[in-house]
Amino acid sequence: MTLQKKVLQNLDIPYSYELAKRMEQYRSHPTLGYRPAGSKAEFETGEMLKTEMGKIGLSEVTKDAVTVDGWEFHKAALSYTNAAGETVSAELGAYQTTFVTDGPKEFSMMYLGKGTETDYQGKDVRDKLVLVEINQRDEWWINYPVYQAHLKGAAALIAVQSGGYGEIDDEALNAQDIAGPEDAPAFSISRKDAAGLLELLRDQEEITVTFDAESRVTRNCTTYNIVGKIPGKHPDRMVLLSAHYDSYFDGFQDDNTAVALMFGIAKALRDSGFQPNNTIVICAMASEEWGVVDSNFDWSTGAYEQIFTAHPEWVGKVIADLNFELPALAHGTRARIRSCYEYVSFLEEYLADLPNLTIAYPEETAVTSPIETWSDDFSMAIAGVPSMVNDFTGGSFMETHYHSQFDNDEFYDEQVYRLHHELFALLILALDETAAVPLQFSPVVQRIRKGLEQCREICYRADVAGQLGEKKRILLEKIEELEILSDRALRRCREEYEAVEEYNRNYKQLLRDGKYDEAEKLFRQIRPLEQKLLARFQQEQDAFVRIDWYGNVLYPHEICSANLRLLGGAVRNLKEQRLSSALRKLYQVDNNAYAFNFDEEVYRHFTDYVFHQPKDRLKWGYGRLPEHENLYGTVKQLLQKEKQLETLTGSGMKEMDYREEITSLEHACSKLVVSLMNIVQQMEKSVTEIFEL
Repeated sequence: MTLQKKVLQNLDIPYSYELAKRMEQYRSHPTLGYRPAGSKAEFETGEMLKTEMGKIGLSEVTKDAVTVDGWEFHKAALSYTNAAGETVSAELGAYQTTFVTDGPKEFSMMYLGKGTETDYQGKDVRDKLVLVEINQRDEWWINYPVYQAHLKGAAALIAVQSGGYGEIDDEALNAQDIAGPEDAPAFSISRKDAAGLLELLRDQEEITVTFDAESRVTRNCTTYNIVGKIPGKHPDRMVLLSAHYDSYFDGFQDDNTAVALMFGIAKALRDSGFQPNNTIVICAMASEEWGVVDSNFDWSTGAYEQIFTAHPEWVGKVIADLNFELPALAHGTRARIRSCYEYVSFLEEYLADLPNLTIAYPEETAVTSPIETWSDDFSMAIAGVPSMVNDFTGGSFMETHYHSQFDNDEFYDEQVYRLHHELFALLILALDETAAVPLQFSPVVQRIRKGLEQCREICYRADVAGQLGEKKRILLEKIEELEILSDRALRRCREEYEAVEEYNRNYKQLLRDGKYDEAEKLFRQIRPLEQKLLARFQQEQDAFVRIDWYGNVLYPHEICSANLRLLGGAVRNLKEQRLSSALRKLYQVDNNAYAFNFDEEVYRHFTDYVFHQPKDRLKWGYGRLPEHENLYGTVKQLLQKEKQLETLTGSGMKEMDYREEITSLEHACSKLVVSLMNIVQQMEKSVTEIFEL
């Protein structure tokens, strides 16, 4: 029997399911669940997982201490008297903020629409609870209306999801990372429970409610990432499996089943008698959902600390991080491995050679790239560890069940869960037969090249030409130079990957022929090559990987050219008296969407905290956002003129004076042109150094 068949036969899916359910017993809130960062429930779950690692035969089981900000959420009960004189009670969810009533306490409550700046006009909310409706997917994140309420003096904000998340049921609560300060309290209420309050608030501006809450944030707590190993012949060459064990609510899919999948795979590898060449490392990560106060990058904290603080020496030794998220339900019509660009070629070859696995989707498994910021694999990748994750963003689960009390085993799909066990267990075997990390860098260069096409297009746009002037010729020359370099880099990457493939084919054949001494000799011979490839991967992350204000992974010239296109287009629209079109473009520049709806202090706080905090508060986002274009004043002026136009409709006035705003936006364009020139020049230097041209 082949090793593949042995491993597949030893997969025990009921074991994994039972372990996922067992994790639910540890909870901060007696009925809703929650295992938040630094909490007693998180600690107890970690202790159980540590014991379980020993039971399934893992070696060198350790608890790696990391520092995070902690949160304990024990209760949030609200009650009020309805129009019929009956007492109505509601159980609320919470966000990572501090609010303790020390028993039931009466508050006035007001309804503030969407919680924007204009919703507070003429309203006194000091020391009151404010009820607002939010859609975090289509409008704005929870931190903006929460901080707006805080600045207005509200005691706390209670949010009801009008859409975007928790759509499965009107009783759904929702939880997300707050991305704001701990002294701006926030809670979540279901649409069903909010309906009764809104009915009363339609007829009166304020009502009296009783609120009993206990939610505490404590900075600088110690939590633990739980690590176990299957020792390999090569202790310094590792494959890492990771998943997080903190959760909102029961967290069955997110991420109990992922942790249990790791354990299930490790158990099957052990039970099959697998003796790996690589050392297999299993890491249950703490504090993924949230773990740092008042930071735009407040999730994936445990993983970031693991690789940057607890084990920075893993960089250069771990050839792949296989991260897992929500693996026991169907996401779309096919399973997908979301990978860093550099692993795409290897993974596509791996999928092509797989035996028949469990049929769980109508379409075949595919590879997609790049990785995203939404899970721990991003923290690992930017440190220099090539990473991938089972893709979990397809389908409707994110809008319906995700981060609600409906994330439970009712949505469990055993066939999908089995497929993910099979897919990644066999991937570990495939990686074990490589002598050189199979990184193909061509897609990175192709991404650079594609972005340069956008930059070139900018140079020929009439709405940007005025700001380019003589710089147009210089910028086009720099773009052409980088294109030529990129073409050379592309050829080199393809040649190098062919050599890596040849080494790995030979190594694999030697292993299968039982020529272990020769295989080991080849392995030792190409250690310098592997170190070079891993070092290049890390260099690429530092040089090219950036994020925009919404967490999308982009390259620096892409962000800059996109903003130039938007600003230039807005200038053109204003010159054409098309104000609405101009505003739509400005809405998309950096985080200026928030200038449309919130006070300047709110806008400024959530802009400044991205740039003016130390690295240990910004974590994986440190230095990843390019310079910011502050359009707050311009946006507010244009919105005021939009109101003037509305009042002047029918007066015969045909044109509005936008000269001041046009001048301001043209100045912003000029700055961005200089930035783009510098970016292209720096990328030319990086490409030359990284690809040794």
